[in-house]
Amino acid sequence: MNDWISSFVFFFAVIDPVGTLPVFIAVTARHADWQKRKIAFMAVLVATGILLFFLLAGQYLLETIGVPLSAFQVAGGVVLFLFALTMIFGEGKPEQEMEIVQEGHETAIFPLAVPSIASPGAMLAAVVLTDNYRFDPIHQARTAIAMLAVLGIVLVILLTANWIYRWIGNAGASIVSRVMGLILASVATTNVLLGIQQFFTV
Repeated sequence: MNDWISSFVFFFAVIDPVGTLPVFIAVTARHADWQKRKIAFMAVLVATGILLFFLLAGQYLLETIGVPLSAFQVAGGVVLFLFALTMIFGEGKPEQEMEIVQEGHETAIFPLAVPSIASPGAMLAAVVLTDNYRFDPIHQARTAIAMLAVLGIVLVILLTANWIYRWIGNAGASIVSRVMGLILASVATTNVLLGIQQFFTV
């Protein structure tokens, strides 16, 4: 039970369901309510598929191509940092990216499914918490259940985003998005620094 709770808390921190809300609000501001619900379901479904893939085969994949976990963490941190900058500077996004955001399917995949929900940290957690050399199949199954529970919470939060958005308004959403972007940039920088440290200490 303690293992399940530990995995749940860890995934809750790296997936950050609450932190996904301002991203969802920002990129679906111009969509109708039914489109927002569709985008929410699709984003969570895609993110679930990605994280399950990394949970089941991520370690084998990285070992096959000779990529250490530390290098994966650095690369993920860089991607997360670049996305955080688009949240902070909003209007400074390239025109092509803004066009992508306006399309429902593309919005569900980027930036919602990846890197907001299935973040580099979440992918890394899926690999590390199911390390075949350290954990047995029962522990790995508990880890998978904990991850799916957090993704369920993400879906509930996204489906209630309309009510939250009406309460905070455009200005509130803009402020939250930029503040979360700054926090996300800090998390990304931490991932890069930790990845570099682990690479040189192994």
